[in-house]
Amino acid sequence: MTTYTAQKAAITHIEGALDNNTAVRIGIAVGRFNGFLVESLVEGAIDALVRHGVQGENIDVVRVPGAFELPLTAKRLAESDKYDAIIVLGAIIRGATPHFDIVANESAKGLSQVALSLGKPVINGILTTENIEQTIERAGTKAGNKGYEAAMTALEMVSVLKAI
Repeated sequence: MTTYTAQKAAITHIEGALDNNTAVRIGIAVGRFNGFLVESLVEGAIDALVRHGVQGENIDVVRVPGAFELPLTAKRLAESDKYDAIIVLGAIIRGATPHFDIVANESAKGLSQVALSLGKPVINGILTTENIEQTIERAGTKAGNKGYEAAMTALEMVSVLKAI
């Protein structure tokens, strides 16, 4: 009779690593709208990448008008086959109209479609917040820096997909 221990020993576990990133190439797509907040996300992402071994010359930052333009930009970056992962950064802050819901939903859906259709990590680092205070908290104060977190996710996904 096979015991659980014997069955467990035969299982392969694949997890991402955060080292050996000197050859990793990253494209960062950035929405300029709410730029005074988004730039903190960009700084956080670049800091995370460089701290974990990604070479500066392997990081490209592309700026576009806003979040609605980010899925197409991410698609172009992914199609270029120059990058191992795409990080997408922006900020959508709720206003008085339904525009927030449309932009937030469509940009998230578009980014998911890019990742699935092209088989490349596309990390959604677009903040969707109720107000400026929440955005500030997520761009480097109380809630950490979501740009940094997006970069760490990108590195882990590159590692996982290479291991698979």
